[in-house]
Amino acid sequence: MELRHLRYFVAVAEEGSLTTAAERRLHTAQPSLSRQIRDLEMEVGVKLLERGARGITLTPAGRTFLDHARLALLQVEAAGEAARRAAAPERAAFVIGFLTGHEVVWLPQALRILREEAPGIEITLSSQSSPELAGALMRGKVDVAFLRREAQAPGLAFKFLIKEPLVAVLPAGHRLAAHQEIGPQDIAGETYIAPTRTAPVLKAVIDAYAARVGLTLTPAFDAENLSSAMSLVASTGGVTLLPLYAQNLLSPAVVARPLRGQAPTIDLVMGYSRSNTSPLLKRFLARTDELIARVMRRG
Repeated sequence: MELRHLRYFVAVAEEGSLTTAAERRLHTAQPSLSRQIRDLEMEVGVKLLERGARGITLTPAGRTFLDHARLALLQVEAAGEAARRAAAPERAAFVIGFLTGHEVVWLPQALRILREEAPGIEITLSSQSSPELAGALMRGKVDVAFLRREAQAPGLAFKFLIKEPLVAVLPAGHRLAAHQEIGPQDIAGETYIAPTRTAPVLKAVIDAYAARVGLTLTPAFDAENLSSAMSLVASTGGVTLLPLYAQNLLSPAVVARPLRGQAPTIDLVMGYSRSNTSPLLKRFLARTDELIARVMRRG
């Protein structure tokens, strides 16, 4: 079994089509790709894919193998990144990632601690969605990240930071903007903007809240990210649910209101790879409680 077999298998599984994977992802001929997949199945000793008129589906064995194949490829990429860092020790660098929008709250104090620990180090920032940050941590591209507790993140550890309540975000001129709080049934008749296309943890929290309060949320639009969610709210007159930190990024066209009753909450955590041996990472993690206290003191 070679790495190319794993890459080919993952591409086919994700595209659901040998033809699409061959042409768009792998730039190879379909007969060659089919042969590589057959060789992989022979090596593993079980059938991984079912070929049908509607494309490719994974067998139960294939679904299990896919998780391990992805992890193996991530580990290879992480090994390469670690080797490149070791070959250039004079370029001391530390990469810190943020769930887009959280830089406003956490970056100043995080930078202060990092500079106290390593005054001459080069610090690089990365703002992405939470699943993207988890992937970057697993690949060794990011040293530490402020993100959600992602489920599909083997090899990562998480340190709890805070719980954030969700709030309703709506147009500034909306009739509900005059309310001090927004109840579940206030949202029921409104155009709903789903902010969860790249936020599976947030989706789970919103779905659990809707089930708890008996609210049916049928998205009229799916937002790609925080800024697109607020843009859709402003342009469509709809309502969305976002973590409290979104208040730091509101445009004048939209407002945020607390949810009435027991509002749902979502955890913000600090994530890092267990295999990351950076001394600076270890010292930074040791000051997590101090970081939280500094941020809380500044509101």
